[in-house]
Order: sequence, then C-alpha cells, then structure tokens
Amino acid sequence: MSLPLLVDVPATLEPLISRNLQSLRAAVAQTPSLSVDDWTAERWDQFTRVTAASDFVLEQVLRDPAMLLDLVNSGELDRSFAPGELCTQIAAATQVAESEDELARNLRRQRSRQQVRIIWRDLNRQADLVQSCRDLSDLADACIDQAYQWLYPRHCQQFGTPMGHRSGLPQHMVVLGMGKLGAVELNLSSDIDLIFAFPEGGETEGVKRSLDNQEFFTRLGQRLIKALDPITVDGFVFRVDMRLRPYGSAGALVLSFNALEQYYQDQGRDWERYAMIKARVVAGDQVAGAQLLDMLRPFVYRRYLDFSAIEALRTMKQLIQQEVRRKGMADNIKLGAGGIREVEFIAQAFQLIHGGRDLSLQQRPLLKVLATLEGQGYLPPAVVAELREGYEFLRYTEHAIQAIADRQTQMLPDDELDRARIAFMLGFTDWASFHEQLMHWRGRIDWHFRQVIADPDEDENEEGEVIVGGEWLPLWEEAQNEEAACRQLQDAGFADPGKALKQLAGLRSSPQLRAMQRLGRERLDAFIPRLLAQAVEHADPDLVLERVLPLVEAVARRSAYLVLLTENPGALRRLLTLCAASPWIAEQITRFPLLLDELLNEGRLFSPPLAPELAAELRERLTRIPEDDLEQQMEALRHFKLAHSLRVAASEIAGNLPLMKVSDYLTWLAEAILNQVLALAWRQTVARHGQPKRSDGSLCDPGFIIIGYGKVGGIELGHGSDLDLVFIHDGDPQAETDGAKPIDSAQFFTRLGQRIIHLLTTQTNSGQLYDVDMRLRPSGASGLLVSSLGAFERYQQNEAWTWEHQALVRARVLVGCPQVGAAFEAVRARVLGQARDLAKLQAEVSEMRAKMRDNLGTKVSAAGTGANAFEAGVPFDIKQDAGGIVDIEFMVQYAALAWSHEHPELLRYTDNIRILEGLEEVGLMPASDAVLLREVYKAFRSAAHRQALQKQAGVIDATQFVQERREVRRIWGELGLT
Repeated sequence: MSLPLLVDVPATLEPLISRNLQSLRAAVAQTPSLSVDDWTAERWDQFTRVTAASDFVLEQVLRDPAMLLDLVNSGELDRSFAPGELCTQIAAATQVAESEDELARNLRRQRSRQQVRIIWRDLNRQADLVQSCRDLSDLADACIDQAYQWLYPRHCQQFGTPMGHRSGLPQHMVVLGMGKLGAVELNLSSDIDLIFAFPEGGETEGVKRSLDNQEFFTRLGQRLIKALDPITVDGFVFRVDMRLRPYGSAGALVLSFNALEQYYQDQGRDWERYAMIKARVVAGDQVAGAQLLDMLRPFVYRRYLDFSAIEALRTMKQLIQQEVRRKGMADNIKLGAGGIREVEFIAQAFQLIHGGRDLSLQQRPLLKVLATLEGQGYLPPAVVAELREGYEFLRYTEHAIQAIADRQTQMLPDDELDRARIAFMLGFTDWASFHEQLMHWRGRIDWHFRQVIADPDEDENEEGEVIVGGEWLPLWEEAQNEEAACRQLQDAGFADPGKALKQLAGLRSSPQLRAMQRLGRERLDAFIPRLLAQAVEHADPDLVLERVLPLVEAVARRSAYLVLLTENPGALRRLLTLCAASPWIAEQITRFPLLLDELLNEGRLFSPPLAPELAAELRERLTRIPEDDLEQQMEALRHFKLAHSLRVAASEIAGNLPLMKVSDYLTWLAEAILNQVLALAWRQTVARHGQPKRSDGSLCDPGFIIIGYGKVGGIELGHGSDLDLVFIHDGDPQAETDGAKPIDSAQFFTRLGQRIIHLLTTQTNSGQLYDVDMRLRPSGASGLLVSSLGAFERYQQNEAWTWEHQALVRARVLVGCPQVGAAFEAVRARVLGQARDLAKLQAEVSEMRAKMRDNLGTKVSAAGTGANAFEAGVPFDIKQDAGGIVDIEFMVQYAALAWSHEHPELLRYTDNIRILEGLEEVGLMPASDAVLLREVYKAFRSAAHRQALQKQAGVIDATQFVQERREVRRIWGELGLT
C-alpha cells in the first residue's frame, strides 16, 4: 500500500495542539540562544501533527529543545540518511565516552534523538514503512556494535585477550540479531532478540590470571546488555531479550560455534528453525558471523521438501492462540487472528518447506519473501497483493500505536484520545472508518492464513455435529409448568427429574447469573439447551448435570467460555464425558476454567507428549514471558501443569494410557517443571548474590541437584501426588559468592532451596504447583534445608536409620548439575551396597512396618491382620493395610538392602517393578512370586488411581483382592519379615 494519507488534525486533538505549542515556546524561551521564530508554516504544521500524535516526541522535545532545533537546522528531518551516516553519528557519541556510565548515557541520548527523527519523518509521510524500519534497524545495529567496539578493548585490558586454542588467533564475539532486527524490520518500540557466540574455545592472554574464553565472553555479554537495556534517567537504548538462545533463560549466555552447531543439530526445535530464518550478524566479527550462519543453514533449510514445517507452524500458532484467548488479546494486531504474525507464518511456511531447494527463498525481509513467492509462482499475484497491503496496513498501525508513548505494545487502545490519534496517523477522519478498514485486512489475512496453515480437519462436520438442543429451550426459559418439565427430564433419562429441575433453578437464581450483562445471558441461554441435549446422551445424566453445573456457574461472568463450548460441540462432549467419569476432573476444570482450552483439540487432549516434547513446550512457553515478570512465569508453570495433568487423566479415562504410562507422564511433567523452577530460582538468586564457588575456585553452574524420593523417585506419581525432595550441592561452604551482595555458599544454596520451594508451593490464581515434603533430608525437619554432598554421605554412612536407607532405594536425581548427579549416584551405591546383618535388617524393617500399620492402617481390622480382614463391609486400605502396597514396597527395599552388595545391579533402578524384575533375573526370588508381586502391585495402584479420580480415599471393601493379599503376606513371611 502507499503511505497513509495526510488528513486534517481532528477536533478532538485541538486542545492538545494548543498546549503543545505553548509548551514548546516556553521550553525554547528558557535558553536565549534557541529560537523557533524562523520556522515556516510547513514546519509548524509538521510539529503540530507529530506532537498531537506522540506524547513521546513531545516529552523528548520539551526535555531537550536544542536537540529538535539541531535536527531542524541540520536538515536531518527532511532527508534520508546516506548509508553509514547514522552509524557515524553513533560512533562519534560512543568514542568520546570515558566510562561505562558515560557510554550508556551517550547511547541513550542518541537513541532519543534518532527516535524523534524517525517518528517525525514517519508521521509526516517523509519516510515509508521500509525506510522507517531500516532506520530503526540501522540504529539498533549501530548502538550494539559501537557499544561492543567500545567495551571489547577495555574488557581485554582487564581480563586479557581471548585466543583460539585451535587457530591461535584473537577471538571476537558474534552478535546475531533475531526476529524483526534480523530482518531489518524493527518497529518503533521493539525489543531486540539477540544471540551471542564466539568462534572457538581457549583462554585469555596478557594478564596474570587468564580466563576461559567462555567466561570472558559471558562477562563481556553482560556488560553489553547493561549498556543497552536498563532504564535510567535518560531512558533506555533497546530492551534486550536473550531468550532465543539455546536452552532459553536457563542456558549459557554465550556459546562457542561448535556448541551452537551441536545444540541445533541434536536438540533444535521447529520454533528455533523458524526463528533462525531471520538471524543476521548485527555486531562483532562479521566474517566469523558469516561462517556461523553457514554452519547453521542446514538446520534451518532442509535439502528436501519439508512439509512437516506446516504442522510445526500450526502448533506454534495454536500455542499463540491459546495465549491470546487466555489473556483477552483479540485486539492484538500482531498475535490476534488476521494479525502480523499470520503473514509472517505464511511466508515462513514456504521458506521452511521449499527453502532448502529454492535458494531465492533464503532471505530475511518479509516483503522481499512475498515478492519471491509471487515471482516464483508459489502464490498467485492477487493473494500476495492482499497479504502485502494488509501487512503494511498492520505495520503502519503498529507504528502508530507505539509512537504515542514509545511502549512495546500491539494492542488497540480503548482510550478515545488514543483512538483518535491512531485514526489520524493512518489517514482516517475517525476511529470507526479506520477500524472498519483494519478488520477488512485482518479478515483477508486470516482467510489466506487458513488456506496455507490451518488444519484441514478443523471445520469438518460443522453443520452436522452442531446440536442446537432447541427442545430444551422452553424448560430452561420456564415456558412450561413444573410437571411438564419433570416429565420431559424423566422421559429423557433423568432418574431424579425434580432434583435436576431444582439444580437448574438454583443456577438461574444464583448471584453470578443475576449479575450477568445482557450479552452473557444470551450466551448462557444458547448454551444450556445444548448442555442438556448432550447430557441425556450419557448413561447417568443426573450425575453429569450435578458435576457440570458448578462449572457453568463459575464461568458465567466470563461468558466467552460458554461461547467456546457452544460453538465447539466436540469440546462440550469431551467435557461431559470427563466430568461423568471423574469428579476430580470436574472439580479441576471448575476451579481453573482456562483448562477448557484443552478440550478443543481431541488429538492433543488424549495424546500427552513424551518427556522431550514436554520439556521443549514448557521452555518455549516461558520464552515468551519477560525474564523479570515472575508472576506470569509462575502462572505459566501452573497452567502448564494443570493442562498436562488434565491430558494425562483424560487419556487414562479413555483407556489410552495404562497405569505405568500414567505415572511416567506425571513424573516427566514434574521433572520438566522442576527443571524450569530450578532455572528460575538460580537466575534470581545469582542476580542478587552472584555465583557460588566450588572448593577448587571454579564457579558453580549450578553445582546443585534435586533428588526425588518416594513416588517421584520411583516414577510412580499419581494424580495430586506431592513431591518428596532433597536438595544437594557441591559448593565450598566457606567461599563467598562473586556478586554485589556476597554471601557464603551454604547460605546461597539455602536461599536457592527456599526459592525453589516458594516457586513450587505458593498459591496463585492457578493454585500451587506441588505440595513439597522435605522431611527425608538428613536429620529430617531439624536438618539443613540443603546439604553438601559430603555431609549427605557422612550422614547416610554414620547416622541414618534403616528406614532412611529404605527410602534411599527409591531416590534418584531429577534435575540439576550432571556432575553432581553422577557423584550422588556413586554415594547412593556405596551406602546401599554395604553388607548387612540380615537378621538385624529383617527385625528393623518388620518393626518399622508394624509401626506404620498401627498408626495408619484400618483400626477395625487391625490393619488387615484381624480375623475380619476379608469380610464384606470391612474397609481395606489399599496402601497401608497388611498385604497392600506398602508391604510390597518394603519387601523390595529389604531385598535391595540385603543383597545389593552381592548384586549391585539391583540398585540400577528406583522403581519397584524393575527391581522385582532384577530380583527374578539374579535368582533371589522365584519367577512366580516376582511376577505375582508385580501384577498385584500394578492392580493395587490402578485401584488407588481410580479412587483418586473419583475423589475417594484409597479404601475399598475387604472382599476385594483377597487372594492377592494372602499371597503378598505369604511372600512377606518367606522373606523372614514379621
């Protein structure tokens, strides 16, 4: 599209104009050498237009009127810069800096000056979209590179010059610009996505104490970010986002070329391919950077036609749409339907699919990619024309939104003044006409997006599957008498129609419904008939209605959820099926209605991802949240856990997942969350105190592990299980951290442990992540929260009780430092592999089991040992009573402690099933007994899972599992346990 038209300033902005003119004259009058008396009418008109639209420009001008007058007098407002001219200006400002503070100040002042120039030219139609984006990108390039060029020699002076161990040459950093910066498409208030790299490992030379190149460039990268990112009295240069680097926020700040290549080759995700399309060297060593991009090109562009890219992009778009729905971001012109992101997805779908073969698609700027798609025949000219015009309209709108206050946002404003400004900047006389044009373009973009990206099965059976439920509308609207309503309910299959009618009446008269607006009531009136029509298809409609109506009441004020269920009959059907099967699921969705999003995609709902995909999805989700937004990070973690717990429960109910797989998935979920929680806690604690050190003086990174005991250690988590955890570190307790507020390592790791527990257990709007039990740590509740590895081993060897060694059988490293994890495994093997007095061991294990039965077992049957232990009506506690789960666990633990000194392979696994298989393999237990115990153990746990999903205690009638319990007790006795 051509540049937006210039229109007269609307009347709503006239009061602003008068104030702005007065403010400028007053600011200029304070400096006698300044004057605006020679300004032409055209210049005044330009000032009027710009400051009526942009508070940011007005604020900068009033703060420093000399800057504006210099821009005017130099002619820079009226012309494009020659290549390199902007960089020359930034270089001149940085070279005179004598300190890092002065460098930061000069960069910020230059940024303010250039922003005023760019916005001025943009709003006065002196520069088109491509030119403004290029100027902004050139500004970012210059600021990053000149800051780097200033910092590098001073960093070398302090720490030595980094040398490559292979080449023997001095090393420079390579700074990759990603996203809009990489594509030279930066917007008026973009953050900049960067990745730092260096060519090869080695050490610094020229100083007494050399540094590893990794550490040298990490520290240099931190200084570079500090020069650009923090907000000071002079503002900021650019907000720096480093989360696109390998492993995101948890990864190293800088990596060598080999490490980057290895990561992308082995672990690179589809979204990282998508991001790397736009990677460009923006600062540092350009020659080495070109080599790096050549190394990474095979990761981005496959040599074959890669149609899997469509599904990857579809998945990414789905994740974004979930965020948009959750956060009410339909008015987001970037992420919402028909937004900027959809045009980018269309272009990059073709790049990822065909770019390996068609080198003309291997380019960054989106408009050039669209031109290539037209020229090479991938898309018809008419389609490309619409995408180009729609994209440019959206980008101009984005610039208008951000020009107002220099805020990084793509949300349409709801403020009348700002709406008037945006319409004016886009060449419209009022908001309504602008908005109509905006929605036209969004509609066209979304249509084209669906042709390329959307799931072909998405709209199948739209008409045939929609259940209107019109026959239930009179009942809901009370258009028939009570007798007729009850008769209709009874005929449809309700066992207690009077109760169902009363429940519906209770919903109708609830405070939530009385407070609903008209639109919400209309949505509810459309939904309830559909709910009743589907409820009567179930065997027990009474139960369905009883479990679902609390959810309806909970979401009544947020009626978008009702629309979701009304317009997606498949989602409603899945909701009723799950609620009918499990009150636990019904309660979860009622407490956290955002889980309704998970019902939209049947394939995802009943196919939970494997461990690597779980970890990648969570990492990707957290990547989109600012590092300093702890509240959003905690909410994202909780929603992730809720969503995937629901998917596991749904898959279990549907029969897609057997018991062992359910526990596997729930355990993987916990591990993925713990990994990110550790990364968050580590980052926050290090930011405050610096990094702790090991006894050899090296920095811990993190030198910390989280050990899982009990169910999580044995890979046997159930729905709602808590986590039994122990924290271990290998820091030097006497050494201090290297931060601004140093503390000793022991104190650092204690605070790290406290932070982890806080992140896991704090109640937010989405509940807590997990209950955490730390009582299995050395000395229990009275012991240190975090132990050093040496202290842990000494305790286990000299002070631990036998029951603590039993617990250690099920202990394993969940997340953390691999080296410390390996050292822990060695300690565990030494402790458990000791030769023991079997008679003493049998007595101690039996004594502990008896105590547990006395305290936790069923009283009426003497914990399953009384004469009535198998009688009807007597309760049997699946876990605690004799012959139950704990008996099997104690036998496995006894066997591991008794015989692992002769058969160390018994310590390889921490789960009961595989330890039993090991006992069978080495001949310590008859095959028939080992098989029996495995099958009974799985049957008990399945029964316990079913009870949990029904929100019932793990207690069943004593007439169940009679023979199984007797066999368990027989084997118990044959092992010499009493």
